[in-house]
Amino acid sequence: MAKIEGIRIANYRVLKDVTLGKVWDMPQVDPLTPMTAVIGRNGVGKSSLFDAFGFLADCLKLGVEEACDARGRGGFDRIRSQGSTSPIEFQIYYREELRARPITYELDIDADDMGRPYVARERLRQRRKGQKYGRPFSFLMMNDGRGVAWKGDAQGQQVEEDEDLTELLKRIEQNREESAETEIVELQDKRRLGIATLGALKQHPRIAAFRQFIEGWYLSYFAPNAARSLPLAGPQPHLSIHGDNLGNVVQFMEREHRNRFDSILSRIAERIPGIDRIDTERSQDGRLLLRFNDRGFDDPFYAQQMSDGTLKLFAYLLMLEDPEPPPFICIEEPENGLYHKLLEVLAAEFRTHATGRRNAPQIFVTTHQPYFVDALGPDETWILEKGEDGFSTIRRASDDPIVKAMFEEELPLGGLWYSDYLD
Repeated sequence: MAKIEGIRIANYRVLKDVTLGKVWDMPQVDPLTPMTAVIGRNGVGKSSLFDAFGFLADCLKLGVEEACDARGRGGFDRIRSQGSTSPIEFQIYYREELRARPITYELDIDADDMGRPYVARERLRQRRKGQKYGRPFSFLMMNDGRGVAWKGDAQGQQVEEDEDLTELLKRIEQNREESAETEIVELQDKRRLGIATLGALKQHPRIAAFRQFIEGWYLSYFAPNAARSLPLAGPQPHLSIHGDNLGNVVQFMEREHRNRFDSILSRIAERIPGIDRIDTERSQDGRLLLRFNDRGFDDPFYAQQMSDGTLKLFAYLLMLEDPEPPPFICIEEPENGLYHKLLEVLAAEFRTHATGRRNAPQIFVTTHQPYFVDALGPDETWILEKGEDGFSTIRRASDDPIVKAMFEEELPLGGLWYSDYLD
């Protein structure tokens, strides 16, 4: 399964210029781990970092202008870093599988003369087979909605940053042999991502693979009240971002993956005292009721009667047990509503599922709970802070030799954070 090894974000809210993990021009840096947590005080930018992933996914699904307005973002001027006139920039460095050559996706979003956001620059790069050094070769290059894409597994060209794309397009048009493996593309709407259009075409499999990777991201906006809703009966394989189809997923797991579902119930019974069984009931009007059976009572309790924390913990465990999990799961502050002694358990569950099998999802979490961090290691933990200029900076806990040494002496990381060793 594809894994993000690093991401760079520039000019997005308080994230003026932050890099997590390894990117193509920082080859000596360790990549992101399968389980990654970002910690920090209130107001340092954890929500902005979480939303940056959601913004990228929304750009692919909706287009950049709609993405700037979605989820209460307030438009391009509100999400571009205050005082900046430069584009919002993203760089994602990832591998489609463990031994695959890494691919870099670069995206710049700027505003036109009328203040409307558009895709100013978009590029996909990958080094040639056997190439270990130097700039990766581009197989998608687009500026202002026009550019060139290399078909199939064609390697593309070594293109310098300052080379004029117009001149490159002229060369391709004049060279028939080269043009057989290339395609000049021009989008009708430069507010749409090139990967959204080209990724739907069979002749561009690498672009399609990246599009599918982004489309597969799961960003949790779980709302307990949504999980208490009464959806129409009918099994559904994947949990929605708000959790409003929780009962439908239970119905699917009961029917299609009974043994896996039983293991979930067993773990929940261990984590939440008293819960013996969880099942569903179809109402007379065809709606689905989620039932929690308490060991001490004959009659079940329905989801509408359960606490926020119980519903959230159950939803997370159910999501992790998805037989076809999303490649990337992003969760903001999973500790909200949970008993503090459950947090270390939840973090351990996240890590187990992120590292326990070949097609395991990569899990990215923002948190401000030391109890959750107690289950993590320094290489999995990133510290987000506010600089004197008001913008965020980020560093890995393992970069601090004192923290690393104390952790190796079996001092829990959350306790070190609580004692101000990570601040």
